[in-house]
Amino acid sequence: MFYGHKIAVVIPAYRVEQWIAKVIQEVPEYVDRIIVVEDCSPDKTAAIVAAIENPKVILIRHEENKGVGGAMKTGFAEALRLGMDITAKMDGDHQMDPAYLPALLYPLVLKECDYIKGNRFHLLEKQMGMPVIRKIGNQILTFITKIASGYWHIFDPQNGYLAVRSEVLRNLCLEWIDDTYFFENSMLINLSVIEARASDVYIPSRYGEEGSSMSIVWVLRKFPCKIFKGFFFRIFYRYVYRDVSPISIMFFIGSLLFMGGILLGLIAWYKSVFQNEPVELGTMAIGLGSIILGSQALLNALVMDVQASPSGKRKVYDFSLTELREIEEKSQQSSNVLLRV
Repeated sequence: MFYGHKIAVVIPAYRVEQWIAKVIQEVPEYVDRIIVVEDCSPDKTAAIVAAIENPKVILIRHEENKGVGGAMKTGFAEALRLGMDITAKMDGDHQMDPAYLPALLYPLVLKECDYIKGNRFHLLEKQMGMPVIRKIGNQILTFITKIASGYWHIFDPQNGYLAVRSEVLRNLCLEWIDDTYFFENSMLINLSVIEARASDVYIPSRYGEEGSSMSIVWVLRKFPCKIFKGFFFRIFYRYVYRDVSPISIMFFIGSLLFMGGILLGLIAWYKSVFQNEPVELGTMAIGLGSIILGSQALLNALVMDVQASPSGKRKVYDFSLTELREIEEKSQQSSNVLLRV
């Protein structure tokens, strides 16, 4: 237990036979359950986990590959069934340092936030080991995820080192969360719908021989559509379905005016170029005016959305390893007191 809270760590496992035993071995003692979800991995991952003699380890096997999100949803459901208070995610490829797990758990124990995730970019000089392509891709994904989720204070949305309180997890519809590598982004979007308080904590990146199985081509092909759908999903459920808000009206009117002005301009351009018809001044004024008014309405809606963003107590937590060791020691002392009682 960690400060009297039952902790579960979910490890989605796919093609991680080389690292999975080491990852499980390094999970801290205060973790109550280690839920390994073997996602129909073609290697020996399941056999290695099954051979580990640790009563805390629970192995769940998927008969078909469901993706990291699908594996996490299975793990979340199991953690809730077991009555865990906090559930954390730790990948099976040894890229997440267990020494920083208290950095995720402590703010949740204090109830300063409901969901917390790692942020590798808080201190620029300490994440130089990250591949350049990941840095560029993460910057782009961060910006569009801010728009889609409404968590404008959250950075590094692809960081999978995360933890969530069970009270919040129970309010989420797990079926709505994406099964693929869009899982982390989808979590933020769904958390925003229920106005959960989300925060970042600085956790340095750790890259060794492990490679990412995420395809850049897949990201470019799938993510834009998923982000677009996620944005409208959040706007509808949060600002229309759950509580009608001026934000939804501004988004609707702004989109209508902006797209109407663009469409009118395209029609006028087509007639001018291909049919040699002169563009009337009134048509230009209406089209340009619609674009300007629509842009202003969308900008106002965006500003209102930023102001309505649910957030935790602090923007980015930052713990040193010394502070984390002290937190662990105090947790152990409090657990001993509870055992004596």
